[in-house]
Amino acid sequence: MDLTSYAELAVLVVNGELPDEYGLREELISVFALADAEKHDEAVELLNTLLARHPVHPQISAHDGQGWHLHLAEGGLVMGLAAVVTELGVDRLGGCRAQRCSNVFVDTSSNRSRRYCSERCASRANVAAYRARRRNDR
Repeated sequence: MDLTSYAELAVLVVNGELPDEYGLREELISVFALADAEKHDEAVELLNTLLARHPVHPQISAHDGQGWHLHLAEGGLVMGLAAVVTELGVDRLGGCRAQRCSNVFVDTSSNRSRRYCSERCASRANVAAYRARRRNDR
């Protein structure tokens, strides 16, 4: 089972792209904010609190032409973030660096280089930086 996919679902909930079926959005936002502020111990402490409050409930499922496989109900989002933190590090949870963007992301890159929530934000930031350099060169 790929728990990173559940961490990505947590990102979608935080960013408002998926409904918050379990009332976790505000607490997940706090986890990302703490991680982004490099308050790693506090982020892990909150994740542990959420793991206790939202236990994982595995369910066997078959859909979309797939055979039987496990899904995690309710606590899956928290478990996914916990797996990323323990396997890759708290610093892999981040907030988009683009101006006027408050979205979050999970950095699964091999060199810990992700800084933006999407290619769109990365492109906008790069174009803005290029234009600023051109203005300063004149």
